[in-house]
Amino acid sequence: MKISLEKIENNTAVLKFEVDEEQFEQAMEQAYRKDAKKFVVPGFRRGKAPRKLIEMHYGPEVFYESAAEIILPQAYQQGVQEYNLEPVDQPRYDIEQIEKGKPLIATAKVVVSPEVKLKEYKGLEVEKVVYNVTEDDVDKELKALQDKNARLIAVEDRPAQKGDIAVIDFEGKIDGKPFEGGKAENYHIELGSGSLIEGFEEQIVGMNPGEQKDINVTFPGDYKMESMAGKQAVFSVTLKELKKKELSPLDDEFAKDVSEFDTLEELKRDIKNKLEERAKTIEEGSLKSAIVNKLMETAEVDIPQVMIDREIDRLIMDFAYDMKMRGLDLKTYLETTKMTPQEFREKFHKRAYDNVKSSLILQEVAKRENIEVSDEEADEEIKKYADMAKKTLEEYKKNLKPEDISTIKDVILTRKIFDFLISNAKIKEKKIDEIQNENNNSPEGENK
Repeated sequence: MKISLEKIENNTAVLKFEVDEEQFEQAMEQAYRKDAKKFVVPGFRRGKAPRKLIEMHYGPEVFYESAAEIILPQAYQQGVQEYNLEPVDQPRYDIEQIEKGKPLIATAKVVVSPEVKLKEYKGLEVEKVVYNVTEDDVDKELKALQDKNARLIAVEDRPAQKGDIAVIDFEGKIDGKPFEGGKAENYHIELGSGSLIEGFEEQIVGMNPGEQKDINVTFPGDYKMESMAGKQAVFSVTLKELKKKELSPLDDEFAKDVSEFDTLEELKRDIKNKLEERAKTIEEGSLKSAIVNKLMETAEVDIPQVMIDREIDRLIMDFAYDMKMRGLDLKTYLETTKMTPQEFREKFHKRAYDNVKSSLILQEVAKRENIEVSDEEADEEIKKYADMAKKTLEEYKKNLKPEDISTIKDVILTRKIFDFLISNAKIKEKKIDEIQNENNNSPEGENK
């Protein structure tokens, strides 16, 4: 078999194959064994007729297509390995010559991973945001925990006020017509929380239990449902119940009730530890983002559309899954927002482009620095999952598909690439409160 790389232009490679007569004959014989049952020849049971009789009865080209389907993918894979190609799509075959007794000549056109023109990636000057956990932060978390575990006491002797929990029924109308999602019963809302449209909660303040009232509001211009953005609505609201929170004192008894700790000090230490862990995660994430953004600014890459389309498909699947978890569906979302499928896809285009570009950049760094993931490293990672599942490594791996292991290796590889970039970067630390002060003191901050 002869394989040649005809050309690579615009991220598309063209491979040419010349399969000799002997190999083509072997593929024809395989095609006969695979497809013989499809043909009926008088005097023979289905699948038992000799190949020559089938070819005489149906024509010599009867097995050509199946033979090509057998031999061409093999030739393609050989060509990909021989010329170190990185396909990002399925190949498109074009048969130039196929005839019994002659070589099979064909081409495969396939989109390949683009060249990444990456400038300096060592010594990047980046800023790392540092979050210092203070006692005030701990107190805020403790207050939120106290608020979450508050007792609710019925209120009947006064009107609603800020901080109360109101239980309401409501139905909204725009231009006199009900709209989807505008009706609810026994809806709980903490007045002053800002959970509902601006102006809604404020108009409940002053109502008494059992009272009904029409509330006028205007949806924000940037409201998530575009069909309702900027529209005026009238909600018929009934205040069914009113409750107030009764907070437990912050003492050792409170700690015992809401946690596994015996004292308030132990609970506070645990809160601080968790806040510090969360801060560290945020710091690492912001540092990685800063590095990627720096690389994205200077790297040049012509990304094939098929890669962007595939990433858009993935993002839409994630979006649809998230909606399903919230009891919604994509079709209803599109109908409500009055978006066409193409307009909806376009909303994901920039994010998909950035995702693909950053991924290609990180892969290029790995190539240049020979950063790889060994099977042993993958096993170490998999063992963590196995330990959590209380299984041996071998037991756990039995349930993993090849693509699962590939995904795990990709995660490890990305981690190693970032470890390399961070260790070679020039990092300037900046505390979050310094950044906030700078923003507040800037002309832009004053105008916010």
